Amino acid sequence: MFLVVNNNNIAIDNDGYLKDIKQWSPEVAIAIAAQENIQISDAHWEIIYLLHDFYREFEISPAMRALVKYVDKKLGPSKGKSVYLLQLFPASPAKLACKIAGLPRPTNCL
Repeated sequence: MFLVVNNNNIAIDNDGYLKDIKQWSPEVAIAIAAQENIQISDAHWEIIYLLHDFYREFEISPAMRALVKYVDKKLGPSKGKSVYLLQLFPASPAKLACKIAGLPRPTNCL
């Protein structure tokens, strides 16, 4: 399966996650978010780039609990809450935010 962004075929798996993180770009993020009916705001970008930091630091995609703790540590308690993340990435913030960020599916998420 492919996602077409700027006339480039971006390989994705059956769930819409990138097969190669190196193909990620902000344009790819916008395309994935559009498929999920999300228009990316500055608040979304803040979490997306924070996820990239997490992935570089730990070499895994965070599950929800780890994501909330990391956001709390890096951005403060007002943003380090499940409710805040659910407003940005409804239903499953860890899975959806990782997908838009081009990261692998978190291992602890179904």
